[in-house]
Amino acid sequence: MRLKKLKIGRTELPGNLLLAPMADVTNLAFRLLCRQYGADLTYTEMINVNALLNESRKSFIRGLISPEGRPFGIQLVGSCPEKLREAAFIVEEAYRPEVIDINMGCPAKCITGAGCGSALLNSPELIYAIISELTNALKTPVSAKIRLLGREEKTLEIARLIEKAGASALTVHGRTAAQMYSGSSNLIEIKAVKNELSIPVIANGDIRDEESAERTLELTGCDGLMIGRAAMGNPFIFKRIRHYLETGEKLEADKQSRQLEDFEKYIALLEEHNLLSSINLRMHANWFTKGLPGSRQIREKMNCLTDRKAINELMRSSRQEKY
Repeated sequence: MRLKKLKIGRTELPGNLLLAPMADVTNLAFRLLCRQYGADLTYTEMINVNALLNESRKSFIRGLISPEGRPFGIQLVGSCPEKLREAAFIVEEAYRPEVIDINMGCPAKCITGAGCGSALLNSPELIYAIISELTNALKTPVSAKIRLLGREEKTLEIARLIEKAGASALTVHGRTAAQMYSGSSNLIEIKAVKNELSIPVIANGDIRDEESAERTLELTGCDGLMIGRAAMGNPFIFKRIRHYLETGEKLEADKQSRQLEDFEKYIALLEEHNLLSSINLRMHANWFTKGLPGSRQIREKMNCLTDRKAINELMRSSRQEKY
């Protein structure tokens, strides 16, 4: 069995497959669907601490949870230790997450321009101040998510500081901020971080299927895998990878029928938790049809629709017709 248990702080997970925090993707309904398919821990969309402290409902709603969604983590993005602590107190009290994660890896200009995300990687002292401020104040385990810094020793310096400050786990995306999502994830440098630390290290980047998951675990020796873009419109990826790591065998399934069926399940969860009005349903429908035969025709029809019921009906009829 290649699936390992993962422990973050006091939370022991039955496996080591995590859903990455992704803006406009990892709402409660999507996280619940990923949990149903075997994700051991799911993260909310990143929550901007300034928006949260200003009582922005849109930011706050991203942390919504239901009992069947546990265990889960909340990711915060910010650059001020005091504001991060204040925001962390709010989410700790309101939602009791199993983990509070600090975003130190997002390369988007709207995030780095405010000195947050991967911009923090240029300020080791600030990173140490942020993590130590949180770990000293919170009951909840704290983790961080970073990117590589181009030079291995600089990455290791940041990783050591995060561990020294009291973090319970570290996720490493195997690209630099300058790479964005181009090129390949550097598994050798992720392995160097894993070898350097005693806290759990979670690998992120280019985990697309069973083989890439197995390869990442074997080459890095990491304690867990965080899956991001490959899960968009494809929550079933967790069941596939979990089954493969447990048995060495692949699941056979009709990709087209399954993804369209999963979209219907997703819609039902959105409706159940009153989230339909807060998402761009057309964007999500495009993700659920990506790579399917006839997806171009589906999208062309969808571009003419504005009503959510009509989009759902199109997806349902597409499943029945099997484009």
